[in-house]
Amino acid sequence: MFQDYASQQTQKIHPTAVVSPGAILEDQVAIGPYAVIGDHVTLGQGTIVGAHAVIDGWTVIGKDCVICSGAAIGGQPQDIKFAGEKSYVIIGDHTQIHEFATVNRATGEKQETRIGNHCLLLAYSHVAHNCSLGNHVILSNAVHLAGHVELADRVTIGGLSGVHQFVKIGRNAMIGGASKVVQDIPPFITVDGNPAQPAGLNTVGIIRAGISEETRRTLKRAYKILYLSGLRLPEAIATMENLLSPSPELTALIHFLRHTERGICRGSVQQRQKRIASSSIG
Repeated sequence: MFQDYASQQTQKIHPTAVVSPGAILEDQVAIGPYAVIGDHVTLGQGTIVGAHAVIDGWTVIGKDCVICSGAAIGGQPQDIKFAGEKSYVIIGDHTQIHEFATVNRATGEKQETRIGNHCLLLAYSHVAHNCSLGNHVILSNAVHLAGHVELADRVTIGGLSGVHQFVKIGRNAMIGGASKVVQDIPPFITVDGNPAQPAGLNTVGIIRAGISEETRRTLKRAYKILYLSGLRLPEAIATMENLLSPSPELTALIHFLRHTERGICRGSVQQRQKRIASSSIG
């Protein structure tokens, strides 16, 4: 039904939907039964809003997005610091937000909660205030991001996982299902568990990103230096710079490691010792 709506040249709004006169709807927008669109909302060309979805606040959604039934976007942040200030949700193009997912606007005057292009947020996922998601990010069912979390491009998070506030997750990282993430996750790494611990490179994600075999070998060696050598973080960074062939991916990894504020996920001392004892640098 909604594909039929979006194929037309003008908006298709179900008669039971409530759309504010202040909302901006571009061509081919479709809005389903009982959906609510607030005063300051902008919906891009071809975007589809399902039944009972609520989009409110200063929210801008790009073109060809799909907002499924019961999703709630642009509501005020669940943050005791929030004092009613004007803040935003910005969502890019070709992003899908599924049933009963929630995206809160930011805390702080003119601050943003931002989601990029081609993202996929599955049912019951939650993006809290001031989060920033890059492009091609996937949040599986019931993933919850606390405030100020930053996800770079092509991050994938498995279902039922929770991410602590202010955590940063680097590009092409993968978090296993039902994980508890309380520290930063470097680019290209897979972590899993409660609390999360490193589980190797995100090999599938790296291959899908088109990264060359030579660079994949370099990243594998970087992983071993970082997680299996027993070196402290500054020593591991220096070893990577001295021993490994330079590449944009290695540069991105080292830059992330140098600028972590919460520390990176490395597991407990016992877990690290066990990994080191069963591995060698190669």
